[in-house]
Amino acid sequence: MKRSYATLASALCWLPAALAAAPGDTPADYTHSIPLTVSGKNAVVQLRLPQAVYLNARTAGLSDLRVFDARSASMPIALLRPPPQSHTSRRDIAVKIFPVMGAGARGGDVVGDLDIRTAPDGSLTSVSTRVRSGGNAGTEKLTALVLDLREGNDGGRAALIDALKLSPPPSTRSYTARVALEVSDDLKRWDTVGYSDLSWLVNSGSDTLSNDRISFTPRAFRYARLTWPQGQPLQFERIIAESPAQTELAQPVEQLTLQAKPGRVPGDLVYASAVAIPVERLGLQFGDQNIVMPATLGRYAEVPAPTGIQKMEWQFRPLLRATFFQINQGGQRRTSGDITVDQVHAANWVLRSPAAADVKPQLRVSWTPSTLVLLAGGTGPYALAFGRADAKSALRDLAQVAPGFSASEVYAVEQALAGPLKLNIGNNTATEATSGAFLAGSSARTRMWALWGALLLGVAVLGFMAWRLVRQMKDEQK
Repeated sequence: MKRSYATLASALCWLPAALAAAPGDTPADYTHSIPLTVSGKNAVVQLRLPQAVYLNARTAGLSDLRVFDARSASMPIALLRPPPQSHTSRRDIAVKIFPVMGAGARGGDVVGDLDIRTAPDGSLTSVSTRVRSGGNAGTEKLTALVLDLREGNDGGRAALIDALKLSPPPSTRSYTARVALEVSDDLKRWDTVGYSDLSWLVNSGSDTLSNDRISFTPRAFRYARLTWPQGQPLQFERIIAESPAQTELAQPVEQLTLQAKPGRVPGDLVYASAVAIPVERLGLQFGDQNIVMPATLGRYAEVPAPTGIQKMEWQFRPLLRATFFQINQGGQRRTSGDITVDQVHAANWVLRSPAAADVKPQLRVSWTPSTLVLLAGGTGPYALAFGRADAKSALRDLAQVAPGFSASEVYAVEQALAGPLKLNIGNNTATEATSGAFLAGSSARTRMWALWGALLLGVAVLGFMAWRLVRQMKDEQK
């Protein structure tokens, strides 16, 4: 009998926890979904998250993201922040060629014998060798080429160069040589960049096989010199310097304009947002008026009240201070640009300024959408579900979704096509779940019913125990 009572008491203690436990993870547990279309030919696919996901998700870290297949099985997913991307373009710079003649000299032997003349802007006008006493100027041969690259200068700065392309005279049918490349900024100190083997071969049909480029690590310089450690020096018809340029590609950006409403403190303006949005840039959008408005942007936070009957109170927490403006001057409009912040998640934004209530500007928020990586290993079609505040994160590391894939490979995989946003009408709370207060109230009501159930069950158990005890006492009296 005692063991039975102990078992019942133990079960009674665990009952509230069991009743309050989280329900199963199914598509019906989420307020919104988006159908996904994939070809079915690739296991790993990607999706740039639509704006609707950020507006209707209920967690700051997108913990309530799920991808379900046709059998309601959850698929492995990962989230990636798009890396900075750049594009490399090339610019051809025409090079001025100055032949250096000498009596059979090679390489560095001509340095001390050069007679270099430059214009006031530093460009070369002539390069020649000084004829030594007893020398015969008539026997001089080509020993080096000095190159002037100043035409490629950018605002007085030497251009960044990573290759030279050499074109031989049209009459050259075949040529092989090894050249040395040196660079300089002042024609006095020369640094050796490297050596390259050049070759040309032209057949009877005028087809050409050539190795006519000297490639090296990008560096900036104004002058260059070519010498021949091996092979016959050649007066090239043309030399082109190749200058690489890195251009940062614009990241995909989502933008949302929020409308102002009166705040909890007179004069404050509140902008309802979504907690899932990782805000990276903020700006104010005015009408047609001219205005200069110093202001503070922040948010409300609910904190315990220090004294009094009220247990909680709302407190303003500033995030940034700036002067926003819009000025029309001389037919042109000048406006304050957006302010960069470090991925702030907020369900509301508060603007505090003496002029805010009269002007009522709109708040512009911008963010970079993440990319969802999906292992489509289930039965299609698939659906992206979201909108559940108490969901535990199902996000995995990329290595657990697409093992062996590099970042560049992931961004090259198939793009899933997102369909229209759907409201989960099967969820009884779907129409109200957009309210954080409703979610909190729903959770409180669930706990209340769980406690009432535990209480009623406890009363029933106690009644059963009392009945058994009375019956046992009557049996003993007999």
